[in-house]
Amino acid sequence: MSPSGLLLTCVMTAGALLLINGVHGEEPPRPSAAQALPAPAYPAGRTVRPLPPADPVRLRIAAIGVDAPTARVGLDAAGALRPPPAGEPGLVGWYGDGTAPGSAGTAVVAGHVDTPTGDPGVFYDLGTLARGATIEIRRADRRTAVFAVRAVELYDREKFPSDRVYGGSGRPELRLITCGGGYTRRTGYLGNVVVYATLTAVR
Repeated sequence: MSPSGLLLTCVMTAGALLLINGVHGEEPPRPSAAQALPAPAYPAGRTVRPLPPADPVRLRIAAIGVDAPTARVGLDAAGALRPPPAGEPGLVGWYGDGTAPGSAGTAVVAGHVDTPTGDPGVFYDLGTLARGATIEIRRADRRTAVFAVRAVELYDREKFPSDRVYGGSGRPELRLITCGGGYTRRTGYLGNVVVYATLTAVR
């Protein structure tokens, strides 16, 4: 399936219910208008040579204290992107049938916003990332792809802009996705937080 059709499955879990009902007393952080995607979406800039494909091994975002292992994830029967297993809230999932982080194209990584027990998940603070924040992905080929955040946006689940999120500039791009927005008992989270990032260095 083409990445343009992906939508992260935001499963209604006990953790999400506890989170909203008072264990933490607040919703996950939402990005502000200042973090929105600028126009043009893909400005000219320094080009970093794309890397050959290699599986990601670990993801690090120092600004929000994330240092997490990665695992391949796929699609469910409806064609939606599966998050990592609910019992592994510290794991991030890479869409393994798509682009490898650092290679030409748009790589997609997903993580939980909260846990079945109501604690914050690995991507709980994703909505707080500022433009310019660094995301590092260590790969199986022992290289580290370094990305800079260009924008953080929140989208309604029913109006998710797949082409905007999964489209690319022809350069190595990265998207981090988690659940977010409002929450209801019947449907769970009502949206997705999406981080847009571009490869800026390789170590």
